[in-house]
Amino acid sequence: MLPVVSATLFVPMAGVAVLLALPQSKPRTAHAIGIATSGLALLGAVWMWARGTSGGFSQAEELSWIPSLGVAYRVGIDGVSLPLVLLTAILFLASLVYSVKITDRARTYVCFFLFLETACLGVFVALDMLLFYVFFELTLVGMYFIIAGWGHEGRQRAALMFFLYTLLGSLPLLLGILALYLGGNPRTFDMRAVIAAPPLAGLAATLTLVAFAVSFAVKSPLFPLHTWLPAAPVEAPTAGSVLLAGALLKMGGYGFLRLALPTVPGAFSAWAAPIAALAVISAIYGAVVAMGQRDLKRLVAFSSVNHMGYVLLGVSVAAVASANPADRAVGAVGATYQMVAHGLVTGALFLLVGMLSDRTGTREIARLSGLWNALPRWGGFLIFAMFASLGLPALAQFVGEVQIVLGALGVFAWAAVGMVIAIIITTAMFLWTLQRILLGKTPPEWSKLTPLSTRETTVLATLALLIVMLGVIPGPLTAVIDGALHGASVGPLHASGTLSTARTLPRSLQALVALTRDATPRLTGLLSNLRAQVGSRD
Repeated sequence: MLPVVSATLFVPMAGVAVLLALPQSKPRTAHAIGIATSGLALLGAVWMWARGTSGGFSQAEELSWIPSLGVAYRVGIDGVSLPLVLLTAILFLASLVYSVKITDRARTYVCFFLFLETACLGVFVALDMLLFYVFFELTLVGMYFIIAGWGHEGRQRAALMFFLYTLLGSLPLLLGILALYLGGNPRTFDMRAVIAAPPLAGLAATLTLVAFAVSFAVKSPLFPLHTWLPAAPVEAPTAGSVLLAGALLKMGGYGFLRLALPTVPGAFSAWAAPIAALAVISAIYGAVVAMGQRDLKRLVAFSSVNHMGYVLLGVSVAAVASANPADRAVGAVGATYQMVAHGLVTGALFLLVGMLSDRTGTREIARLSGLWNALPRWGGFLIFAMFASLGLPALAQFVGEVQIVLGALGVFAWAAVGMVIAIIITTAMFLWTLQRILLGKTPPEWSKLTPLSTRETTVLATLALLIVMLGVIPGPLTAVIDGALHGASVGPLHASGTLSTARTLPRSLQALVALTRDATPRLTGLLSNLRAQVGSRD
Protein backbone atom coordinates (compact mmCIF):
# COMPACT_ATOMS: atom_id res chain seq x y z
CA MET A 1 0.00 0.00 0.00
CA LEU A 2 1.28 3.46 -0.93
CA PRO A 3 2.48 5.34 2.20
CA VAL A 4 0.24 8.36 1.61
CA VAL A 5 0.76 9.82 5.08
CA SER A 6 4.55 9.79 4.83
CA ALA A 7 4.49 11.04 1.26
CA THR A 8 2.29 13.97 2.27
CA LEU A 9 4.44 14.64 5.32
CA PHE A 10 7.76 14.82 3.50
CA VAL A 11 6.84 16.19 0.08
CA PRO A 12 7.52 19.76 1.34
CA MET A 13 11.05 18.65 2.29
CA ALA A 14 11.45 17.32 -1.23
CA GLY A 15 10.69 20.84 -2.40
CA VAL A 16 13.39 22.15 -0.06
CA ALA A 17 15.88 19.70 -1.59
CA VAL A 18 15.00 20.86 -5.10
CA LEU A 19 15.40 24.52 -4.14
CA LEU A 20 18.76 23.91 -2.48
CA ALA A 21 19.95 22.03 -5.54
CA LEU A 22 19.23 25.03 -7.77
CA PRO A 23 22.04 27.58 -7.40
CA GLN A 24 20.75 31.14 -7.09
CA SER A 25 17.27 30.42 -8.41
CA LYS A 26 15.16 33.43 -9.37
CA PRO A 27 12.36 34.51 -7.00
CA ARG A 28 9.71 33.49 -9.53
CA THR A 29 11.20 29.99 -9.81
CA ALA A 30 11.50 29.60 -6.04
CA HIS A 31 7.87 30.59 -5.50
CA ALA A 32 6.69 28.32 -8.30
CA ILE A 33 8.47 25.34 -6.73
CA GLY A 34 7.09 26.23 -3.31
CA ILE A 35 3.51 26.52 -4.57
CA ALA A 36 3.76 23.30 -6.57
CA THR A 37 5.21 21.40 -3.61
CA SER A 38 2.62 22.72 -1.17
CA GLY A 39 -0.07 21.91 -3.72
CA LEU A 40 1.11 18.30 -3.77
CA ALA A 41 0.92 18.21 0.02
CA LEU A 42 -2.67 19.43 -0.21
CA LEU A 43 -3.46 16.72 -2.76
CA GLY A 44 -1.98 14.18 -0.35
CA ALA A 45 -4.21 15.49 2.46
CA VAL A 46 -7.25 15.26 0.20
CA TRP A 47 -6.23 11.71 -0.72
CA MET A 48 -6.06 10.80 2.96
CA TRP A 49 -9.52 12.27 3.41
CA ALA A 50 -10.83 10.26 0.44
CA ARG A 51 -9.39 7.04 1.89
CA GLY A 52 -11.26 7.81 5.10
CA THR A 53 -10.79 6.76 8.70
CA SER A 54 -11.97 3.59 10.34
CA GLY A 55 -13.16 5.26 13.52
CA GLY A 56 -9.90 4.95 15.45
CA PHE A 57 -6.37 5.39 14.12
CA SER A 58 -5.99 4.40 10.49
CA GLN A 59 -3.58 4.60 7.55
CA ALA A 60 -0.82 3.89 10.09
CA GLU A 61 2.79 3.55 8.97
CA GLU A 62 5.61 2.38 11.23
CA LEU A 63 9.38 2.03 11.02
CA SER A 64 11.76 1.17 13.87
CA TRP A 65 13.80 4.17 15.01
CA ILE A 66 15.35 3.58 18.50
CA PRO A 67 14.51 -0.06 19.28
CA SER A 68 16.18 -0.06 22.69
CA LEU A 69 13.68 2.54 23.93
CA GLY A 70 10.71 1.36 21.95
CA VAL A 71 10.76 4.53 19.85
CA ALA A 72 9.58 4.23 16.26
CA TYR A 73 8.59 6.38 13.34
CA ARG A 74 4.82 5.95 13.73
CA VAL A 75 2.40 8.10 11.76
CA GLY A 76 -1.29 7.87 11.00
CA ILE A 77 -4.56 9.76 11.22
CA ASP A 78 -7.95 9.69 12.87
CA GLY A 79 -11.04 11.88 12.83
CA VAL A 80 -9.43 14.48 15.10
CA SER A 81 -6.10 14.85 13.28
CA LEU A 82 -7.29 14.53 9.67
CA PRO A 83 -9.24 17.84 9.60
CA LEU A 84 -6.22 19.66 11.03
CA VAL A 85 -3.92 18.07 8.43
CA LEU A 86 -6.22 19.35 5.71
CA LEU A 87 -6.43 22.80 7.34
CA THR A 88 -2.63 23.01 7.56
CA ALA A 89 -2.16 22.09 3.90
CA ILE A 90 -4.75 24.67 2.79
CA LEU A 91 -3.22 27.50 4.83
CA PHE A 92 0.34 26.80 3.68
CA LEU A 93 -0.71 26.80 0.04
CA ALA A 94 -2.69 30.02 0.50
CA SER A 95 0.25 31.65 2.30
CA LEU A 96 2.73 30.71 -0.39
CA VAL A 97 0.42 31.99 -3.14
CA TYR A 98 0.07 35.27 -1.24
CA SER A 99 3.87 35.48 -0.79
CA VAL A 100 4.86 35.53 -4.47
CA LYS A 101 5.60 39.25 -4.11
CA ILE A 102 8.51 38.44 -1.76
CA THR A 103 11.76 38.96 -3.66
CA ASP A 104 14.20 39.36 -0.77
CA ARG A 105 15.99 35.99 -0.39
CA ALA A 106 12.98 34.30 -1.92
CA ARG A 107 14.58 30.84 -2.11
CA THR A 108 15.44 30.85 1.61
CA TYR A 109 11.99 32.22 2.43
CA VAL A 110 10.22 29.40 0.60
CA CYS A 111 12.56 26.78 2.09
CA PHE A 112 11.69 27.82 5.63
CA PHE A 113 7.98 27.74 4.83
CA LEU A 114 8.21 24.24 3.38
CA PHE A 115 10.30 23.07 6.35
CA LEU A 116 7.67 24.51 8.68
CA GLU A 117 4.92 22.75 6.76
CA THR A 118 6.53 19.35 7.30
CA ALA A 119 6.97 20.11 11.01
CA CYS A 120 3.32 21.16 11.41
CA LEU A 121 1.99 18.16 9.51
CA GLY A 122 4.24 15.93 11.61
CA VAL A 123 2.62 17.10 14.85
CA PHE A 124 -0.82 16.13 13.58
CA VAL A 125 0.10 12.71 12.14
CA ALA A 126 2.60 11.49 14.78
CA LEU A 127 1.51 8.37 16.66
CA ASP A 128 4.72 8.10 18.68
CA MET A 129 4.94 10.46 21.65
CA LEU A 130 8.64 11.19 21.20
CA LEU A 131 8.14 11.81 17.48
CA PHE A 132 5.28 14.14 18.40
CA TYR A 133 7.64 16.10 20.64
CA VAL A 134 10.33 16.29 17.94
CA PHE A 135 7.93 17.79 15.40
CA PHE A 136 6.42 20.02 18.10
CA GLU A 137 9.85 21.54 18.72
CA LEU A 138 10.84 21.78 15.04
CA THR A 139 7.98 24.18 14.42
CA LEU A 140 9.79 26.68 16.66
CA VAL A 141 12.85 26.63 14.41
CA GLY A 142 10.96 27.32 11.20
CA MET A 143 8.80 30.10 12.65
CA TYR A 144 11.76 31.72 14.43
CA PHE A 145 13.65 32.25 11.17
CA ILE A 146 10.52 33.39 9.31
CA ILE A 147 9.83 36.09 11.91
CA ALA A 148 13.48 37.11 12.34
CA GLY A 149 14.26 37.15 8.63
CA TRP A 150 11.20 38.75 7.03
CA GLY A 151 9.26 40.37 9.86
CA HIS A 152 8.70 44.03 10.68
CA GLU A 153 10.72 46.53 12.73
CA GLY A 154 10.74 44.63 16.02
CA ARG A 155 11.20 41.22 14.42
CA GLN A 156 14.45 40.24 16.17
CA ARG A 157 13.08 40.76 19.67
CA ALA A 158 9.71 39.18 18.77
CA ALA A 159 11.39 36.11 17.24
CA LEU A 160 13.66 35.60 20.24
CA MET A 161 10.78 36.04 22.68
CA PHE A 162 8.65 33.59 20.71
CA PHE A 163 11.42 31.00 20.58
CA LEU A 164 12.50 31.18 24.21
CA TYR A 165 8.99 31.40 25.66
CA THR A 166 7.59 28.51 23.67
CA LEU A 167 10.77 26.43 24.04
CA LEU A 168 10.63 26.72 27.83
CA GLY A 169 6.89 26.16 27.67
CA SER A 170 7.33 22.90 25.80
CA LEU A 171 9.79 21.38 28.29
CA PRO A 172 6.94 20.25 30.59
CA LEU A 173 5.54 18.38 27.58
CA LEU A 174 8.71 16.28 27.44
CA LEU A 175 8.46 15.60 31.19
CA GLY A 176 4.85 14.49 30.78
CA ILE A 177 5.76 12.16 27.92
CA LEU A 178 8.59 10.65 29.94
CA ALA A 179 6.23 10.14 32.90
CA LEU A 180 3.83 8.19 30.68
CA TYR A 181 6.73 6.14 29.32
CA LEU A 182 8.21 5.31 32.71
CA GLY A 183 4.81 4.51 34.18
CA GLY A 184 3.91 2.02 31.48
CA ASN A 185 4.30 -1.73 31.64
CA PRO A 186 5.67 -2.52 29.13
CA ARG A 187 7.26 0.85 28.53
CA THR A 188 6.43 2.35 25.16
CA PHE A 189 6.17 5.66 23.36
CA ASP A 190 3.40 4.28 21.14
CA MET A 191 0.57 6.76 21.57
CA ARG A 192 -2.04 4.16 20.66
CA ALA A 193 -0.93 1.78 23.42
CA VAL A 194 -0.81 4.54 26.04
CA ILE A 195 -4.28 5.79 25.11
CA ALA A 196 -5.69 2.27 25.17
CA ALA A 197 -4.34 1.65 28.70
CA PRO A 198 -3.43 4.88 30.54
CA PRO A 199 -0.57 3.94 32.89
CA LEU A 200 -0.79 6.68 35.54
CA ALA A 201 -3.15 7.44 38.40
CA GLY A 202 -3.28 9.60 41.50
CA LEU A 203 -0.63 12.27 42.05
CA ALA A 204 1.49 11.10 39.10
CA ALA A 205 -1.42 11.55 36.73
CA THR A 206 -2.21 14.98 38.16
CA LEU A 207 1.37 16.19 37.78
CA THR A 208 1.47 14.85 34.23
CA LEU A 209 -1.75 16.73 33.47
CA VAL A 210 -0.21 19.92 34.85
CA ALA A 211 2.84 19.44 32.61
CA PHE A 212 0.66 18.94 29.53
CA ALA A 213 -1.64 21.81 30.46
CA VAL A 214 1.22 24.28 30.81
CA SER A 215 2.78 23.34 27.46
CA PHE A 216 -0.46 23.33 25.51
CA ALA A 217 -1.75 26.50 27.19
CA VAL A 218 1.42 28.30 26.08
CA LYS A 219 1.04 27.01 22.55
CA SER A 220 -2.69 27.75 22.25
CA PRO A 221 -2.19 30.43 23.79
CA LEU A 222 -4.42 30.81 26.86
CA PHE A 223 -4.48 33.35 29.67
CA PRO A 224 -2.18 33.91 31.55
CA LEU A 225 0.46 32.16 29.40
CA HIS A 226 -0.30 34.18 26.27
CA THR A 227 2.17 37.05 26.65
CA TRP A 228 4.37 35.94 23.74
CA LEU A 229 1.44 36.12 21.31
CA PRO A 230 1.00 39.85 20.60
CA ALA A 231 4.63 40.35 19.59
CA ALA A 232 5.08 37.29 17.37
CA PRO A 233 2.15 37.58 14.92
CA VAL A 234 2.32 41.37 14.88
CA GLU A 235 6.00 41.47 13.91
CA ALA A 236 5.87 38.40 11.64
CA PRO A 237 5.35 38.82 7.89
CA THR A 238 1.74 38.44 6.84
CA ALA A 239 2.07 34.83 5.69
CA GLY A 240 3.89 33.98 8.93
CA SER A 241 1.05 35.50 10.96
CA VAL A 242 -1.47 33.41 9.02
CA LEU A 243 0.39 30.20 9.81
CA LEU A 244 1.16 31.13 13.40
CA ALA A 245 -2.51 31.71 14.22
CA GLY A 246 -4.02 29.28 11.74
CA ALA A 247 -1.78 26.22 12.22
CA LEU A 248 0.70 26.54 15.10
CA LEU A 249 -1.84 27.64 17.70
CA LYS A 250 -3.95 24.59 16.86
CA MET A 251 -1.18 22.37 18.20
CA GLY A 252 -2.16 23.47 21.70
CA GLY A 253 -5.81 22.52 21.31
CA TYR A 254 -4.86 19.34 19.48
CA GLY A 255 -2.45 18.44 22.29
CA PHE A 256 -5.25 18.71 24.84
CA LEU A 257 -7.41 16.36 22.76
CA ARG A 258 -4.69 13.95 21.63
CA LEU A 259 -2.50 13.62 24.75
CA ALA A 260 -3.91 15.28 27.86
CA LEU A 261 -7.49 14.02 27.58
CA PRO A 262 -6.92 10.34 26.69
CA THR A 263 -3.67 9.60 28.56
CA VAL A 264 -4.62 11.01 32.00
CA PRO A 265 -8.43 10.90 31.83
CA GLY A 266 -9.01 10.56 35.57
CA ALA A 267 -6.91 13.59 36.46
CA PHE A 268 -8.44 15.66 33.65
CA SER A 269 -11.94 14.75 34.83
CA ALA A 270 -11.09 15.75 38.42
CA TRP A 271 -9.71 19.12 37.30
CA ALA A 272 -12.16 19.77 34.47
CA ALA A 273 -14.09 22.49 36.32
CA PRO A 274 -11.03 24.69 37.12
CA ILE A 275 -9.79 24.22 33.55
CA ALA A 276 -13.22 25.22 32.23
CA ALA A 277 -13.07 28.33 34.42
CA LEU A 278 -9.68 29.17 32.93
CA ALA A 279 -11.18 28.73 29.46
CA VAL A 280 -13.98 31.20 30.20
CA ILE A 281 -11.56 33.73 31.71
CA SER A 282 -9.31 33.42 28.65
CA ALA A 283 -12.24 33.93 26.28
CA ILE A 284 -13.54 37.03 28.07
CA TYR A 285 -10.05 38.44 28.62
CA GLY A 286 -9.10 37.99 24.96
CA ALA A 287 -12.22 39.79 23.75
CA VAL A 288 -11.88 42.69 26.21
CA VAL A 289 -8.19 43.25 25.52
CA ALA A 290 -8.74 43.00 21.76
CA MET A 291 -11.32 45.77 22.01
CA GLY A 292 -8.73 48.09 23.53
CA GLN A 293 -6.10 47.63 20.80
CA ARG A 294 -5.03 50.48 18.54
CA ASP A 295 -3.16 48.24 16.10
CA LEU A 296 -5.46 46.20 13.84
CA LYS A 297 -3.06 43.28 13.72
CA ARG A 298 -2.80 43.14 17.51
CA LEU A 299 -6.59 43.16 17.68
CA VAL A 300 -6.77 40.07 15.48
CA ALA A 301 -3.99 38.42 17.51
CA PHE A 302 -5.82 38.91 20.82
CA SER A 303 -9.02 37.58 19.29
CA SER A 304 -7.19 34.23 19.05
CA VAL A 305 -6.84 34.15 22.85
CA ASN A 306 -10.61 34.56 22.95
CA HIS A 307 -11.40 31.84 20.44
CA MET A 308 -8.96 29.27 21.79
CA GLY A 309 -10.74 29.64 25.13
CA TYR A 310 -13.79 28.15 23.42
CA VAL A 311 -11.70 25.18 22.34
CA LEU A 312 -10.45 24.52 25.87
CA LEU A 313 -14.00 24.66 27.22
CA GLY A 314 -15.09 22.01 24.71
CA VAL A 315 -12.22 19.74 25.77
CA SER A 316 -13.06 20.31 29.45
CA VAL A 317 -16.67 19.26 28.82
CA ALA A 318 -15.46 16.12 27.05
CA ALA A 319 -13.22 15.25 30.01
CA VAL A 320 -15.93 15.00 32.68
CA ALA A 321 -16.36 11.26 33.21
CA SER A 322 -19.65 11.59 35.11
CA ALA A 323 -21.32 13.77 32.49
CA ASN A 324 -23.85 12.72 29.89
CA PRO A 325 -21.92 11.06 27.03
CA ALA A 326 -23.93 13.10 24.54
CA ASP A 327 -22.74 16.37 26.11
CA ARG A 328 -19.16 15.12 26.19
CA ALA A 329 -19.27 14.12 22.54
CA VAL A 330 -20.75 17.46 21.45
CA GLY A 331 -18.02 19.27 23.42
CA ALA A 332 -15.22 17.28 21.75
CA VAL A 333 -16.69 17.67 18.27
CA GLY A 334 -17.25 21.38 18.84
CA ALA A 335 -13.66 21.91 20.03
CA THR A 336 -12.22 20.23 16.94
CA TYR A 337 -14.63 22.02 14.61
CA GLN A 338 -13.76 25.35 16.24
CA MET A 339 -10.05 24.80 15.62
CA VAL A 340 -10.61 24.22 11.91
CA ALA A 341 -13.00 27.16 11.58
CA HIS A 342 -10.75 29.51 13.54
CA GLY A 343 -7.78 28.58 11.37
CA LEU A 344 -9.62 29.58 8.19
CA VAL A 345 -11.24 32.73 9.59
CA THR A 346 -8.20 34.12 11.40
CA GLY A 347 -6.00 33.26 8.45
CA ALA A 348 -8.29 35.38 6.26
CA LEU A 349 -8.21 38.23 8.80
CA PHE A 350 -4.42 38.32 8.93
CA LEU A 351 -4.27 38.29 5.12
CA LEU A 352 -6.68 41.23 5.00
CA VAL A 353 -4.63 43.18 7.53
CA GLY A 354 -1.46 42.48 5.55
CA MET A 355 -3.06 43.62 2.30
CA LEU A 356 -4.19 46.85 3.94
CA SER A 357 -0.80 47.49 5.52
CA ASP A 358 0.90 47.00 2.14
CA ARG A 359 -1.28 49.75 0.67
CA THR A 360 -1.48 52.27 3.51
CA GLY A 361 1.76 51.67 5.39
CA THR A 362 -0.11 51.63 8.70
CA ARG A 363 -2.23 49.36 10.90
CA GLU A 364 -3.24 52.07 13.35
CA ILE A 365 -7.03 51.98 13.63
CA ALA A 366 -7.27 55.70 14.43
CA ARG A 367 -5.78 56.56 11.03
CA LEU A 368 -8.07 54.23 9.11
CA SER A 369 -11.57 55.38 8.19
CA GLY A 370 -13.85 55.39 5.16
CA LEU A 371 -12.01 52.47 3.63
CA TRP A 372 -15.09 50.96 2.04
CA ASN A 373 -15.13 53.80 -0.47
CA ALA A 374 -11.42 53.41 -1.16
CA LEU A 375 -11.29 49.58 -1.16
CA PRO A 376 -14.85 48.26 -1.59
CA ARG A 377 -13.86 44.67 -2.37
CA TRP A 378 -11.42 44.58 0.55
CA GLY A 379 -14.10 46.05 2.80
CA GLY A 380 -16.59 43.37 1.75
CA PHE A 381 -14.11 40.61 2.59
CA LEU A 382 -13.32 42.28 5.94
CA ILE A 383 -17.00 42.38 6.90
CA PHE A 384 -17.38 38.75 5.93
CA ALA A 385 -14.31 37.61 7.90
CA MET A 386 -15.19 39.59 11.02
CA PHE A 387 -18.80 38.39 10.92
CA ALA A 388 -17.46 34.86 10.62
CA SER A 389 -15.11 35.44 13.57
CA LEU A 390 -17.91 36.71 15.81
CA GLY A 391 -19.86 33.51 15.07
CA LEU A 392 -22.58 34.60 12.64
CA PRO A 393 -24.95 31.72 11.71
CA ALA A 394 -24.27 30.05 8.35
CA LEU A 395 -20.54 30.65 8.80
CA ALA A 396 -17.97 28.18 10.11
CA GLN A 397 -17.26 29.34 13.66
CA PHE A 398 -20.93 29.35 14.58
CA VAL A 399 -21.06 25.57 14.21
CA GLY A 400 -18.17 25.01 16.61
CA GLU A 401 -19.29 27.61 19.13
CA VAL A 402 -22.90 26.43 19.32
CA GLN A 403 -21.83 22.83 19.92
CA ILE A 404 -19.40 23.88 22.65
CA VAL A 405 -22.07 25.98 24.39
CA LEU A 406 -24.68 23.23 24.04
CA GLY A 407 -22.30 20.68 25.51
CA ALA A 408 -21.32 23.00 28.34
CA LEU A 409 -24.96 23.66 29.26
CA GLY A 410 -25.32 20.06 30.36
CA VAL A 411 -22.04 19.93 32.31
CA PHE A 412 -20.95 23.43 33.35
CA ALA A 413 -23.95 25.72 32.90
CA TRP A 414 -22.07 28.62 34.47
CA ALA A 415 -19.29 28.20 31.90
CA ALA A 416 -21.83 28.25 29.06
CA VAL A 417 -23.18 31.55 30.39
CA GLY A 418 -19.64 32.94 30.64
CA MET A 419 -18.89 31.87 27.10
CA VAL A 420 -22.03 33.59 25.81
CA ILE A 421 -20.85 36.77 27.55
CA ALA A 422 -17.49 36.39 25.77
CA ILE A 423 -19.28 35.99 22.44
CA ILE A 424 -21.30 39.16 23.07
CA ILE A 425 -18.13 41.12 23.85
CA THR A 426 -16.46 39.70 20.75
CA THR A 427 -19.43 40.78 18.63
CA ALA A 428 -19.27 44.32 20.02
CA MET A 429 -15.52 44.44 19.44
CA PHE A 430 -15.70 43.44 15.78
CA LEU A 431 -18.72 45.65 14.98
CA TRP A 432 -17.01 48.66 16.56
CA THR A 433 -13.86 47.91 14.58
CA LEU A 434 -15.83 47.73 11.32
CA GLN A 435 -17.51 51.02 12.11
CA ARG A 436 -14.20 52.79 12.75
CA ILE A 437 -12.40 51.38 9.73
CA LEU A 438 -15.01 51.24 6.98
CA LEU A 439 -17.42 54.08 7.76
CA GLY A 440 -16.89 57.80 7.97
CA LYS A 441 -15.14 60.21 5.65
CA THR A 442 -12.34 58.86 3.50
CA PRO A 443 -9.10 60.81 4.06
CA PRO A 444 -7.48 62.14 0.87
CA GLU A 445 -4.44 59.93 1.41
CA TRP A 446 -6.63 56.79 1.09
CA SER A 447 -8.68 57.92 -1.91
CA LYS A 448 -6.51 56.24 -4.54
CA LEU A 449 -5.45 52.97 -2.95
CA THR A 450 -4.64 50.06 -5.26
CA PRO A 451 -7.56 47.60 -5.54
CA LEU A 452 -7.10 43.96 -4.62
CA SER A 453 -5.23 42.00 -7.26
CA THR A 454 -6.60 38.86 -8.86
CA ARG A 455 -4.18 36.76 -6.82
CA GLU A 456 -5.26 38.35 -3.55
CA THR A 457 -8.94 38.07 -4.43
CA THR A 458 -8.53 34.41 -5.35
CA VAL A 459 -6.88 33.55 -2.03
CA LEU A 460 -9.53 35.39 -0.01
CA ALA A 461 -12.43 34.01 -2.05
CA THR A 462 -11.17 30.45 -1.59
CA LEU A 463 -11.02 30.84 2.19
CA ALA A 464 -14.44 32.54 2.17
CA LEU A 465 -15.94 29.66 0.21
CA LEU A 466 -14.57 27.12 2.68
CA ILE A 467 -15.91 29.17 5.61
CA VAL A 468 -19.39 29.21 4.07
CA MET A 469 -19.26 25.51 3.24
CA LEU A 470 -18.33 24.59 6.82
CA GLY A 471 -21.09 26.87 8.10
CA VAL A 472 -23.87 25.65 5.84
CA ILE A 473 -22.88 21.98 5.43
CA PRO A 474 -21.24 20.88 8.70
CA GLY A 475 -22.27 17.24 8.36
CA PRO A 476 -19.24 15.78 6.51
CA LEU A 477 -16.69 17.25 8.92
CA THR A 478 -18.67 16.50 12.09
CA ALA A 479 -19.15 12.91 10.91
CA VAL A 480 -15.38 12.45 10.49
CA ILE A 481 -14.68 13.92 13.92
CA ASP A 482 -17.45 11.86 15.50
CA GLY A 483 -15.85 8.72 14.07
CA ALA A 484 -12.83 9.29 16.32
CA LEU A 485 -15.11 9.38 19.35
CA HIS A 486 -16.45 5.93 18.49
CA GLY A 487 -12.98 4.52 17.89
CA ALA A 488 -10.13 4.09 20.32
CA SER A 489 -8.25 7.30 19.51
CA VAL A 490 -10.03 9.44 22.14
CA GLY A 491 -9.84 6.97 24.98
CA PRO A 492 -12.23 8.16 27.71
CA LEU A 493 -15.08 8.92 25.31
CA HIS A 494 -14.73 5.55 23.63
CA ALA A 495 -14.55 3.80 27.02
CA SER A 496 -17.95 5.15 28.06
CA GLY A 497 -19.50 2.75 25.60
CA THR A 498 -22.72 4.72 25.47
CA LEU A 499 -22.12 7.18 22.68
CA SER A 500 -24.88 7.17 20.13
CA THR A 501 -24.71 9.05 16.89
CA ALA A 502 -28.48 9.14 16.76
CA ARG A 503 -28.53 10.77 20.17
CA THR A 504 -25.90 13.41 19.57
CA LEU A 505 -24.82 14.72 16.23
CA PRO A 506 -27.95 14.40 14.10
CA ARG A 507 -30.04 16.32 16.65
CA SER A 508 -27.33 18.94 16.95
CA LEU A 509 -27.04 19.19 13.19
CA GLN A 510 -30.81 19.50 12.83
CA ALA A 511 -30.69 22.42 15.25
CA LEU A 512 -27.82 23.96 13.28
CA VAL A 513 -29.71 23.63 10.02
CA ALA A 514 -32.76 25.27 11.58
CA LEU A 515 -30.67 28.15 12.92
CA THR A 516 -28.65 28.71 9.74
CA ARG A 517 -31.41 28.29 7.14
CA ASP A 518 -32.21 32.00 6.92
CA ALA A 519 -28.78 33.32 7.82
CA THR A 520 -27.54 34.01 4.29
CA PRO A 521 -30.44 36.37 3.40
CA ARG A 522 -29.91 38.12 6.74
CA LEU A 523 -26.20 38.59 6.03
CA THR A 524 -27.03 40.00 2.60
CA GLY A 525 -29.51 42.39 4.19
CA LEU A 526 -26.93 43.56 6.75
CA LEU A 527 -24.39 44.25 4.02
CA SER A 528 -26.97 46.15 1.95
CA ASN A 529 -27.93 48.29 4.95
CA LEU A 530 -24.29 49.02 5.71
CA ARG A 531 -23.65 50.05 2.10
CA ALA A 532 -26.69 52.34 2.26
CA GLN A 533 -25.35 53.88 5.45
CA VAL A 534 -21.99 54.55 3.81
CA GLY A 535 -23.74 56.17 0.86
CA SER A 536 -25.88 58.38 3.08
CA ARG A 537 -22.82 59.58 5.05
CA ASP A 538 -20.97 60.48 1.89
